[in-house]
Formats: sequence, C-alpha cells, structure tokens
Amino acid sequence: MGRSLGFGQGLLKLLAITMDELEALLVLDAVAVHRPAGQRPVNGAHANDDELDALELVRRVEASDVGAETLNRLESAFDELATAYPVAPPQELLSGVRRHSAYVAHLMDARKTLDEQRRLLTVGGWLSLLGATLHIDLNQQHAATARLRTAATLAQHVGHAEIQAWCYETDAWRVLTDGDFLHAVELSRIAQRLAPVGSSVSIQATAQEGRARARLGHVKETYAAIDRVQMMSTTLERRKRPEHHYQYDPGKSTAYTATTLAWIGDPAAERYAREIIANLGPSDEISKWPRRVASANIDLALALLTTDRLDEACDAAQKAIQSGRVVPSNHWRVLEVVKAVEARQLPEASDLREAYQGLKASPPGGDRPDSS
Repeated sequence: MGRSLGFGQGLLKLLAITMDELEALLVLDAVAVHRPAGQRPVNGAHANDDELDALELVRRVEASDVGAETLNRLESAFDELATAYPVAPPQELLSGVRRHSAYVAHLMDARKTLDEQRRLLTVGGWLSLLGATLHIDLNQQHAATARLRTAATLAQHVGHAEIQAWCYETDAWRVLTDGDFLHAVELSRIAQRLAPVGSSVSIQATAQEGRARARLGHVKETYAAIDRVQMMSTTLERRKRPEHHYQYDPGKSTAYTATTLAWIGDPAAERYAREIIANLGPSDEISKWPRRVASANIDLALALLTTDRLDEACDAAQKAIQSGRVVPSNHWRVLEVVKAVEARQLPEASDLREAYQGLKASPPGGDRPDSS
C-alpha cells in the first residue's frame, strides 16, 4: 500500500521505519476506518468510539425519505375512505384503497425512521383491512382472503391488536354471509379475545357473535350478546365521525339489534328498524340513503312477515332494492324475503322476484354467484 501511494525512501528514513512496517500501519488504519461501528475496539485512543457509535445510530434512525406529513396524509386518506364506506359504492372505494395501498408499498423501500416504519405498516394494515371488507361486499372472496392475510401480517409486525381483532371480526362476517354460522361464532369470539378492552372492535365482534347465534337459533346466547352490545355501547362517547366504519358509534347498536332480532324471528325488530329508518333516512330520495337504512328496510320486511303484515313487508323490501345500497354480499338477505313472499303465494311475489333479479344484474360481479 505504501509503495502504491508513492512513499519514498526519504520519508521512511525520516520516520525511521521500513517500508514493510509502514504498510502494516496503513493496513491497520484502513481496517479501523471500514470496520462496522459495533466492532470497533473500545480502549485508549478509541475511547470516544462509543459516543460516535451512538451518534451514528441516531443519525441512521432519524434518516428518512418519508416524512411525517406524508404519513399524516395517508392516515387522513384512510379515515376519509372508512367514513365514506356507508354511502359510497364499494367498487369506487376499492379504487381509492388500491391507489393508497400501492403508495404504501412504494414507501416500504424508502428510507424512514423506526416510528415512520411503524406508522406506515399500521396504515397499510388498515387499508388492507378496508380493502378486504370491500371485496367481501362485492363477493370477491379470494381477494378478500388475501387482503385479510396482508392486514393480519402487517398488524403482527407492529403488534397492533386492534387491527388483528378486526381481521377476525371481518372474517367472521365473510363466513357468515357464506352460511358457515358456527365458524362465524368461533372467529368472532377470537376477535373479542384479541380486542382491546372497550374498543370499537370489541363491541362489533360481540354483535357479530350475536348475529351468528341468531342464524343458528341459539336464542339465549343471542339475547345475551344483544345485552352485552347495548351495555358496552352506553359507555362510548359520541364519535366525531360516527359514519367511520371502524369507530363504533352508539347508534350502530340499534341497527345490529334490528338485524339480530329479525333473524331470530322476534317482532321487536320492527321498532329498532323503524328507528334507524326515521333517524338516517328521512329523505324521500332513497338513492341518498346510507347503506344502513337499506339494511334496516330488509330487517323491517322480515319483522313484518312474522306478524303477517305482508303488503308492508313487500313495500319495505322493494325500497331496499330500489335504493341501490344493497351490496352483493347482502343479496341473500333480500332473497330470504323474496322466498318468504313466494311461499305465501302473494300477488306481489312476481314483482318482488323481478326486482331481485334486477338487483343481481346491476352491480359488478364477484367470484361467487348468488344462490337462487
């Protein structure tokens, strides 16, 4: 090394060393410069290396090409998408989820701080979870499963118990719409165990269990779940964004109670369904209804059938269909009303069946056809 750098005999004589001794010293310096920080010796002349190592670690931790503003905007974008969920067509929301998820994936390769990494994985988990919910709404089961797995994986990386619980709750709804009610109970109970105490997902998972119990005819367990949901809901403060899909609002318990009671055949479902319709759907322009009002009309139709108010039941079902707010994953709920009306050989049966067939044909298709 000394020879390659052009050190001559004059310098060697001045230093009183041989060329071999000079080369040995230069090699040692080169090793010290290029050795990883954690491997540098701590003694004598290198007593300050600990401080330098610490400063280097801080520099690397703080180095970022992401920035807090970018993450703030991503988190706000997710909140906007989740808040639009009750009224926006699922295929439109899914487009937004895809765009933002792709940007999150792009940022994974960028330099970022540890805190930014955690926030990026968290918002990626929320977006994947919402994407899975939208795929379920559209009957796109394979895509829903893939996004749920992604959300669960990201949540595990950052130890985000709330997202993990939401993954199980969402999967419980997916299998419930597919008719696997026992599995829905199991998944909703896992979600309850994972959910932080007093969280929105804790309440939602309890409600999900109640709905699955109702489909199974577990009367005692169903009413117990309804009571737990109502009790937990009373402790919640009014949300700034009650429409946010992942922020449980006390008003949501009314909608879930209506559905659960309707499924178990309790006429009391009528009162809860009418309350939802009165509070959220006062407009005569049914195309502006939030999705919850369309579901409440289906619940109302089922409740009215149990008390033989058949004309009103058919009218409620027609309104739900005409609203355009019944997503593909809920077509089977309308079909239940159609079949009940047909079984009673009502004159309105043919019109209701025709409206149902139009409902099936109108939204974009998924990967699972409706049964009829």
